[in-house]
Amino acid sequence: MSEIVIIGLGQLGRVFAGGLLRTGHTVVPVNRGDDMASVAQAHPDPALVLVAVAENDLHAVLATLPEVWRPRVALIQNELLPRDWQAHGYSEPTVISVWFEKKKGIDAKPLIASPVAGSGAALLCRALAAIELPCREVALGDELLFELVRKNVYILTTNLAGLKTGGSVGPLWAQHQTFARRVANEVMDIQDALTGAQHDRDALIAGMLEAFDGDPDHGCTGRSAPARLARAIGHADEFGLDVPVLRALAG
Repeated sequence: MSEIVIIGLGQLGRVFAGGLLRTGHTVVPVNRGDDMASVAQAHPDPALVLVAVAENDLHAVLATLPEVWRPRVALIQNELLPRDWQAHGYSEPTVISVWFEKKKGIDAKPLIASPVAGSGAALLCRALAAIELPCREVALGDELLFELVRKNVYILTTNLAGLKTGGSVGPLWAQHQTFARRVANEVMDIQDALTGAQHDRDALIAGMLEAFDGDPDHGCTGRSAPARLARAIGHADEFGLDVPVLRALAG
């Protein structure tokens, strides 16, 4: 079977590695500090190059990815939008919006099926299906963009609102819906600005609530929430957006 390069063997990278191994692929790992150029020289023709690094490391990896790997790249990061890969000259990478949670020592837990688009979509869906994680193929373009924005609205609304409310996503909506909607609207203002498009807000809220129903006990915030808030306000400043609710959360 074909080789798959995985850059970053953290929690998510290891989940995908397990699925890919289960479907008979050879996994070539690239860890932090490894020389990608040397690995690419030894493995110049992989079926896919899955970039599984954290959001903060994505741009450095995309900027330095060996040329021979660029047409095979696949991305799985949170807060991902087309402008992230377009800034480095990538046109239509394989992209998956991951809707399962993986924490140390605990099996991966799906909320809803993870949508994936691009030339490697079928391969990734087979790999996830092999480890009983639901996945569905979507089209590149508007359909993928909606799914990426939907995930961003979920992550940012729960993380940022949770800085004030704490708790999990079920009670967030049941007990603090007015506040959560205000946060979500400002998040969607930022997403519209970042993508240069106006998205269907009712559809985005419905998509977020589907994920809430998938795991009502999912915690709202984590260690990354303050950094996400600072990043969101930075984006608002970039586009001259007011976002008073988010600014109040920042104190």
